[in-house]
Amino acid sequence: MFEQLRQYESLVAKTVDFFEVAPENWIDVGGRYGKQFREFAEQFPLVCHGLSLSIGSPDPLDFELLRRVKRFLQEFDVRCYSDHLSACSDQGHLYNLMPIPFTEEAVEYVADRIRTVQDVLEQRIAVEHISYYAAPGQQMSEIEFVNSIVAEADCNLLLDVNNAYVNGINFSYDPVAFIDSMPIERVSYIHIAGHYVEAEDLRIDTHATKVIEPVWELLEHAYSKHGVIPTLLERDFNFPPLPKLMTEVQRIRDLQQSYAVGSDVVEASV
Repeated sequence: MFEQLRQYESLVAKTVDFFEVAPENWIDVGGRYGKQFREFAEQFPLVCHGLSLSIGSPDPLDFELLRRVKRFLQEFDVRCYSDHLSACSDQGHLYNLMPIPFTEEAVEYVADRIRTVQDVLEQRIAVEHISYYAAPGQQMSEIEFVNSIVAEADCNLLLDVNNAYVNGINFSYDPVAFIDSMPIERVSYIHIAGHYVEAEDLRIDTHATKVIEPVWELLEHAYSKHGVIPTLLERDFNFPPLPKLMTEVQRIRDLQQSYAVGSDVVEASV
């Protein structure tokens, strides 16, 4: 990826305003890749989207990880830190994002852990509502659950338009109504991505293909409803040549410019 960025440096610089990185992938990385990352971070502003906070897990919070994340955020002057509204550990990492039961008890538990994380990091974080494929123990809607946690924890939200679309198909709800119900004043930025069609009533979030038209339409609706918000194109693997990827980034920019001037646009995850 670094090689492609250098090859198309002028195109990327013209199209991309900032990048998102997973801090776990780069903390304490040295050698050639560490040097390349430092050069990259000097050229582009960064936001961080974590993979290991496991905010809904019964496991204790990983305070050593939090201390390392805090140093990383400070070292690279990271604009924003977010993680997933999920559990991804149980006496060890599960390497998957497991849904949290939509209950009042879970709201209190998760909100308390988010407040603790914010105290350690000495900054507000954002949480992302995940794509999910089962809803065990559900007692409230996803809209109620997400809004309750953000309000109770006094944290921000990472609004994922693709997740809203995927969950809307999988659980038969209106993704437009979901987006309209989010606390827009709390949204740090937006994710948009591609997904896999497993069946007529089942979509799998993959970040491995291009964004489909209904998801683009949802993003445009979000801008028309809430105004222009910084937006990240997520792509984790199956990368096309960079110029082709930049056409999707440019589409985000074009959409934003049709609603406002001077907005932030971001490229794929690194």
